[in-house]
Amino acid sequence: MTKLLSAAAVAIALPAIADAHFLLEYTADTMIDAPGNVPVKLIFWHPFSNGHVMDLDKPQEFYVIHNGQKTDLLDTLEPVRFTGGENEGAAFKGYVPVKRSGDYVLVTVPQPYYEESENIYIQQIAKAFLNRNELPTDWMNPVGLPVEIIPLNKPTNIIAGSTFTGRVMAEGQPVAGAEIEIEYMAAEPDMESAAASAPTVSPMPGGTLVATSDDNGYFTFGVPKAGYWGFAALGAGPVTEHNGKELSQDAVIWIRAWDLE
Repeated sequence: MTKLLSAAAVAIALPAIADAHFLLEYTADTMIDAPGNVPVKLIFWHPFSNGHVMDLDKPQEFYVIHNGQKTDLLDTLEPVRFTGGENEGAAFKGYVPVKRSGDYVLVTVPQPYYEESENIYIQQIAKAFLNRNELPTDWMNPVGLPVEIIPLNKPTNIIAGSTFTGRVMAEGQPVAGAEIEIEYMAAEPDMESAAASAPTVSPMPGGTLVATSDDNGYFTFGVPKAGYWGFAALGAGPVTEHNGKELSQDAVIWIRAWDLE
């Protein structure tokens, strides 16, 4: 079994769904030059289409892992309003203290969100990555979440035109046949105005991009464009019910791609 999968093993589909929910852990950059508090925004949104903003409750957990050490960041969060292309919704701003060299793995465990149109709850457990001084320390390690995507490529500096491979894991075991929605952050949040910037591209015709994990939980995606890309393994988590209704416990990961210059 090779970690880079063939096109046949990872089918890219275009389902009827118009666009996808994604929990963002947004920072303006992934590679940090100087020590300090790096601003971050937590937004539950449709960033490819600059679509509907969902109201986000204060997360159950918000923390960072650096050199294997976990630091709670819940106290850094403040409620804000975020304006997308269609509406305004509840979001949060906070910060990540970055001091020493190495990776900083941001983790958000949100409250389950009730999606009325589907009559289900959604809980997107999200990871994003920062790095200082190019020293790799933590990006490749499992965090120990109920469900997560483990990156096999350094997620802070993927080359546009290359591939990204991840592995879907639930309770430490690979998830076969997981449906993975793929989202491009066509509209990025403005850190000052609490609003979305103008989208740089239009959503794909035919609906959300989807890949499927293989028997060992691996998937690979050819990254066509620089910017932020998100991957959400839908319903891959072990918890399937909340408040008497179906729960889709999703694993989300964000990566940053760059053009060669």
